[in-house]
Amino acid sequence: MKNSHQIISIPPLGLDSELAEESGVEAELRALCFGPAHHGMRLDVALTDLVSEFSRSYLQQLIDLGGVLVNGRVAQKASGKVKAGDVGQIELRPTPQSQAFKAEHLPLAIVFEDEHLLVINKPAGLVVHPAPGNWSGTLMNRLLGHDAQAFNLPRAGIVHRLDKDTSGLMVVARTRLVMDALVQAIAARTVKRQYLALAHVAWRGPTLRQVDAAVGRDPGNRLRMAVVDLAIHAGKSAQTDFECLASVDKGCLLKCTLHTGRTHQIRVHLAAIGHALVADPVYGGALAAGMQRQALHATRLAFDHPVTGQSLVFRAPLPLDFSAALADWGLNYNSVSF
Repeated sequence: MKNSHQIISIPPLGLDSELAEESGVEAELRALCFGPAHHGMRLDVALTDLVSEFSRSYLQQLIDLGGVLVNGRVAQKASGKVKAGDVGQIELRPTPQSQAFKAEHLPLAIVFEDEHLLVINKPAGLVVHPAPGNWSGTLMNRLLGHDAQAFNLPRAGIVHRLDKDTSGLMVVARTRLVMDALVQAIAARTVKRQYLALAHVAWRGPTLRQVDAAVGRDPGNRLRMAVVDLAIHAGKSAQTDFECLASVDKGCLLKCTLHTGRTHQIRVHLAAIGHALVADPVYGGALAAGMQRQALHATRLAFDHPVTGQSLVFRAPLPLDFSAALADWGLNYNSVSF
């Protein structure tokens, strides 16, 4: 038998009170009674039956936060087994993850907007999707604050991403039809994305170089990506064109054209050819030229409008830190090359 939705007047279990206060939602305590049908079940699975209006993921979060009691003791593991006749209580209140999909009315640098899509110029330091350590203030939160219709779309209409410390252009859908069309266009490589990268080591050889090397999890460090041999390790094909725009002894300014969109693709490919991105310590880049974040900027975005068919081309000017870095190294940038 499922539990009633009664609020029980007993002391709370001590989850994040500041979070509950900020959200404006009070904690609700519900009694739990595990019946014969739950005997031998994982705790989180049994809870999805008893508190069926909430997702298993959310209930697991509550367990991790100490919000579930079984037979008077705080449940330690979602995988713990319950028995028929066990009783307890659960404290239902917002978790950081459950608050991730909330609207926040924060600035958006909108380059283009119509009823179908947005193009934005993302600043460095802005996280695209909510994740551990960044459950609010993300691009997704800002999109939800900008347009309530974004709640009806997966990931608020985001169809591709930029790393936190990469600046530049992104396209975002405002309808499901356009979202599906943009995803297909990216897969078909008809959305053209070009970046500027400031890399270590002077450029040698031909001005244009194409790197065709699969990218997957680094077998020696699961927290980063690497060029991998698909015959041995899991990964996906990846192709990037690098064109040298200027070079000095300290390093080079490169135009990077993506033909695929793998995680950290440009950063991994640059490291693989001996030109680590400036200020990218994950892939061997050192702080230089005053840059305090990875020197990568999505400067050009081109695609056909999924509804009107119009050919759209957008260019984002260099951020101040990037311009200052080029000046520090004496590198000239001619935007006409894009």
